[in-house]
Amino acid sequence: MPHGDRGRRVHLDTAGLGRMPAAARAQLTEWTRHEDRHGPYEVDEHVHHVVRPELDARLAALLGTPAGDTVLATGAADAFAALVPRLALGPGDRIWTTPYEGVANLTVLTALRDRARCRLEVVPLRPDGDLDLEWMAAHIDDDVALVSVAHVPAGCGIVTPVEAIGRILAPHRCLYAVDASYAVGQLPVDAGRIGCQLLTGDGWRFLRGPESVGFAYLAPELRQALAPCGTALPALPEGASVVALNAALAVPQDAGPAGGLAAVVRTAVQETPGAELIAPGRVQCGIVTFRHAEMPAGSLRRALAARGVVVGKTVAQQTPLYSPGRKATAAVRVSVHHDNSAWDAARFTEALREALAGRGRGCHAVPTAVRAAPPAPAAAGGGAVAAPAAGLRAVCAGSAAGAGAVPAAGVPRPRRTAGRRHLALVSAPAPDGTA
Repeated sequence: MPHGDRGRRVHLDTAGLGRMPAAARAQLTEWTRHEDRHGPYEVDEHVHHVVRPELDARLAALLGTPAGDTVLATGAADAFAALVPRLALGPGDRIWTTPYEGVANLTVLTALRDRARCRLEVVPLRPDGDLDLEWMAAHIDDDVALVSVAHVPAGCGIVTPVEAIGRILAPHRCLYAVDASYAVGQLPVDAGRIGCQLLTGDGWRFLRGPESVGFAYLAPELRQALAPCGTALPALPEGASVVALNAALAVPQDAGPAGGLAAVVRTAVQETPGAELIAPGRVQCGIVTFRHAEMPAGSLRRALAARGVVVGKTVAQQTPLYSPGRKATAAVRVSVHHDNSAWDAARFTEALREALAGRGRGCHAVPTAVRAAPPAPAAAGGGAVAAPAAGLRAVCAGSAAGAGAVPAAGVPRPRRTAGRRHLALVSAPAPDGTA
């Protein structure tokens, strides 16, 4: 490694916040200053007449959708929270979610369940951590009104087979919602091939736009279902952010070796004594999540940052139906992008070794009772059906008792606290037996 490169900062937290291209940053700065000097009206006119037609076309090409079928939002979670509660569900309906559902969307689904008096069920996992598609094919019926799936969850790098799920659901009347926040920009995302009616995404992760701007694709079937309430969103992103996202999408994506770099990072973690890879499922993406038996995730993240390597941290509350069952309360999350290089992966490997070599200085050991799953092969990992939160009907393949069991009272239920970045679980009274 060239000596002069050691001072260069390595960004491996695109899943948290991507590095904005220079052209997008310049547009964000210019139009923020313009709004400050001249007011918002000229920015709004520029967005309406110039930017939106370009952005609609770029989003359509990115998502495989007709131009104009997307709406802008302040984020994927905000779009989901605004649209899904408007669905006219009733006591005879069922909602399916998965153990990889994010806490913000899960909060919306539990509230919809409580209001509509319908059932909320968790699709089980196979022993390898993949969703049990055979179970879905066997149990799908026309009383399933909504299916919500994360293409890539926040807490690990598993890639959900969203297109295969779409083929299972296609003959039935259910609406299919896909959260592509951690997928779009790093994986091919084609809403037409997926067959979903709602697809949400954030602009500031792998798309490398500014914060607080995202989007949602609404298929005609969903627009028809929402017609009584409309599809307008209560909060829209600021004009300068929309201009910057459009500029970010205009930057050509280098089809670089992101998957290969993730494999290098994954191998480095597996070869590190005491490290435990969190990699369920058979297909992985550019997100690598792990923890270390002797160094807390927060301390390890800070130690890497001190050595010029920026990584993220994920906590169990982000995917409450999955992570608590694994006893992994926090983990380091490394996410590579097409603009990362082989040098970046090599620097991470070196910095990880250096950080762990100095872990005795000011670090606290992780309690031995807190254990993650054993290390998995590079593209596969172990997993089990996680215990659902209070009020979610436990659905276990091959178990009649599990299929109707309701968790005991007192299990925390997910709620979103104020602020997009601060998600937590708080206790709430258990629902009645109607779930």
